[in-house]
Amino acid sequence: MNGSPGRNVSADAPSVDQVQVVLGECSAADAEAVFTVLREQFPSDRDPGGPLPAGSRTPAVWIGTFAAAHRPHPGPDVRLEGPVTAQLQGGPVAVARLREALEAAFAVADLGSASGDQEVDAQLRLS
Repeated sequence: MNGSPGRNVSADAPSVDQVQVVLGECSAADAEAVFTVLREQFPSDRDPGGPLPAGSRTPAVWIGTFAAAHRPHPGPDVRLEGPVTAQLQGGPVAVARLREALEAAFAVADLGSASGDQEVDAQLRLS
């Protein structure tokens, strides 16, 4: 994986650079805003979203995987309609890179984390 933006992440070949992002307690528009910030920085398995089809239910959570093989570049501040709960799970360096990208765009509060030998699970509140 070359780490260039726009390249899709393969679900078949997990690496230390991959971070799974789970967003909850937010609107579809806010979830898309967060994923757009991350897609601009890192390759992802998520295609740009759009409005939900008429009559569809809003999901309780949104999930995407991002390949954080490089440090993010500075980006613009992004406004959210309300707070977003984000769970980042992956290698410590990759999780730190995604968190850095999120901190550049949003106010980030740490809700806690757990660390294993080769993986970090971080809970954040974005606003």
